Amino acid sequence: MDQSYFSGESERLTYRKLTESDISTWAEFFDGNDRLHFLALIDNSKSHEDISREWIERQVDRYETQGCGMLGVCLKDSGKLIGLCGIIERDYVEKKIFEIGYSFMRSVWGNGYATESARHFKQIGVDLDISPKFVSMIHPENFDSMKVAERNGMKPLATSIYMDMEVIIYGDEGAI
Repeated sequence: MDQSYFSGESERLTYRKLTESDISTWAEFFDGNDRLHFLALIDNSKSHEDISREWIERQVDRYETQGCGMLGVCLKDSGKLIGLCGIIERDYVEKKIFEIGYSFMRSVWGNGYATESARHFKQIGVDLDISPKFVSMIHPENFDSMKVAERNGMKPLATSIYMDMEVIIYGDEGAI
């Protein structure tokens, strides 16, 4: 397996840096997505293209400033972008923690891609000494994301407010 954070693969998926060319494809994530309220950063007054551009620009900035961030998740067989997953550095109670975040196109929900990706990034994060322990911050009604975190070996550790949104912090024991 490639030990670079910014390119790699798992059983069915490949991972790569996001680029400006992904903006229109990622804008599809916001079309008809009834779970956007689980995400703290959505400004409904903007077009899906503008929101997508902001998401991707934020990740590109994280690549430079944090050395990690959400990567594009693509199907191995077609190269099609189906989601984002990766490690994000967060500040929590005066401590740096590392979140495994994931968002996938509605058309691929239920196929195990989020779990496969989350496990991949947890292992890469440990292998590359980013952190030995990880969290996922999840809206209390986002049951599907809770299942992904649990399949990634995480348990509920705390509740908190993050970006004006209530979250349950799932994580590895001792992560917070």
